[in-house]
Amino acid sequence: MSSAVKGARRTLQGLVAIIVILFAVLTLGVTTHTKGAHWTPGLGLDLAGGHEITLRAVTTDGSTVTQSDLNQAVAIIRKRVDASGTSEASITTAGSVNILVGLPGTPDQATIDLVKKSAQLQFRPVLAEATSTGTATVTPTASPTPTGDTVSPTVLPSVPPSASSTVKPTASAAASGIDTGSPVHEMANVKTGATPTPSATPSPTPAPTTKPATTPTDPSSLSWITPEIQAAYDALDCTTPESRSGRGILGDPKAAFVTCDASDPVKYILGPVEMDGKDVATAASGPHQTQAGTTDGTYEVRLTMTGGGAKKFAATTSRLYDLYKAGSSPRERFAMVLDGVVISAPGVRDGAITGGTAQISGNFTQKSAQDLANQLKFGALPMTLEVQSEQAISATKGASDLQSGMLAGLIGLILVVIYTLFQYRALGAVTIGSLLIAGGLTYLIITLLSWGMGYRLSLAGVAGLIVAIGITADSFIVYFERVKDELREGRSLVAAVQHGWSRARRTILASDAISFLAALVLYMLAVGSVRGFAFTLGLTTLIDLLVVFMFTHPILAILARTKFFGDGHRFSGLDPRQLGRDAIYKGRGRVTTPDGAGEPTLTLAERKAKKAHVAADPAEKE
Repeated sequence: MSSAVKGARRTLQGLVAIIVILFAVLTLGVTTHTKGAHWTPGLGLDLAGGHEITLRAVTTDGSTVTQSDLNQAVAIIRKRVDASGTSEASITTAGSVNILVGLPGTPDQATIDLVKKSAQLQFRPVLAEATSTGTATVTPTASPTPTGDTVSPTVLPSVPPSASSTVKPTASAAASGIDTGSPVHEMANVKTGATPTPSATPSPTPAPTTKPATTPTDPSSLSWITPEIQAAYDALDCTTPESRSGRGILGDPKAAFVTCDASDPVKYILGPVEMDGKDVATAASGPHQTQAGTTDGTYEVRLTMTGGGAKKFAATTSRLYDLYKAGSSPRERFAMVLDGVVISAPGVRDGAITGGTAQISGNFTQKSAQDLANQLKFGALPMTLEVQSEQAISATKGASDLQSGMLAGLIGLILVVIYTLFQYRALGAVTIGSLLIAGGLTYLIITLLSWGMGYRLSLAGVAGLIVAIGITADSFIVYFERVKDELREGRSLVAAVQHGWSRARRTILASDAISFLAALVLYMLAVGSVRGFAFTLGLTTLIDLLVVFMFTHPILAILARTKFFGDGHRFSGLDPRQLGRDAIYKGRGRVTTPDGAGEPTLTLAERKAKKAHVAADPAEKE
């Protein structure tokens, strides 16, 4: 047995192992009655119905709800729903103040409650910050208690600010996509003065946590950190997207709170709430204004407080500025918390902000500055979402539409089978087998995704599966035609399969790469059911590559060594007469005609020489 055949068989065995493992996992889930495990994939809102909630946006200060406000609310609700594992949800605006939320199937009460919660903006002082690794990040060490507090938390060692550097590199960023590792955003008065030189005294390293012996002196006091808060902070893992998604968990406003950054794997211990969205009048973004009144090419967010908010903000920033001068990093900063996660944590650098208007500068782009301003404005509306109606809804398409879609797919599959049998005869069986394996893998993977990730198949997703039939068949046709081209060049079937594969492989990879990129872009830019189409299209494109590499090529490499295909049987699809050849290469330079007659003793060189001689002297042929 040649090494090529052994390699082909090992590849086929690997494919069988993958199918067996996927089927075994699904069988285990179904037989053990694991929640969400079924033999069939879950269906989307359009095919199975679900739960619909109508929310009405209402402002408590009598201001008008704008379309931008509704869009921001939709984005927050979608983030909540996606974080809960619910797929194919429909979240749209209706009219000028309503939001319609459709959840497929029978969602649990926790998911329904997430949708009903109104996003809230909170301002909390930062007590501790660390890069999250999913495990304990720091080790406590004993040291004197700073700033009169009796208890200190376990925090990363702080670097005191210097006169020449007013920002400290950190991973904190806004939820709008600010680069990881960017400088801390600075909070300053709109009319800034000279920046005082902070003290060079290093901040003492905090001591291990114990139960506080005294009442916290202010919101930035480390005495807010109880052993329970410290334990929650040490255990918090902010490395997963789910942990950084807004889940509406806001914590006790009068106690410390542990949470994650919205965009980076950074975790915080925050003090009690000092301000909320009602204290913010508005927020806007624009080019950063320097003290000389010019722009420097960067962007900033301008925050305007209400009358009462300005007084609170002045007291807060005065205390934070004192901590900055004392080198108590990161306690000179305060966090803006939206929907339970930190969207920005700027520091105070230019003194107490008493005018009620501040600017947040840093490494903003135009888009990230606008996004942060929208988030602050949304939380500052203040806007609540009142439940207008809540009801179970039936499928908008129903079983008949699903059956029609499946019938269309079946008709397409039958047409592909007929074409391949007519065009490739017995070789078409390889195409049929490849399509069956691709279909089985697709079904298993979608069913497992439905169980493990809450994926639901919509009618648009079914359309993506139907389109995939043509993409999969196209890969096989490219390969077979390359093999035929090699046979026409005079190679044996074994050599034609190998050479044809090396040429077809590049074409197949390029074609599937384009299809996958198109599906990826469509998935990222689209919403609703269109994403379902893009998802199934991208998934089946990857499965097509798996099947071509692990089934189609190996099986053809094995069949090429059989007498039926190797001798070019007229029903094999590789008949030399169909390919325009008058002889079959038999190895060692020998050829034979399709009917077995002719001159089998001639070598290829001799046969070519005779053809050239006959062409020069036609009388010689007679």
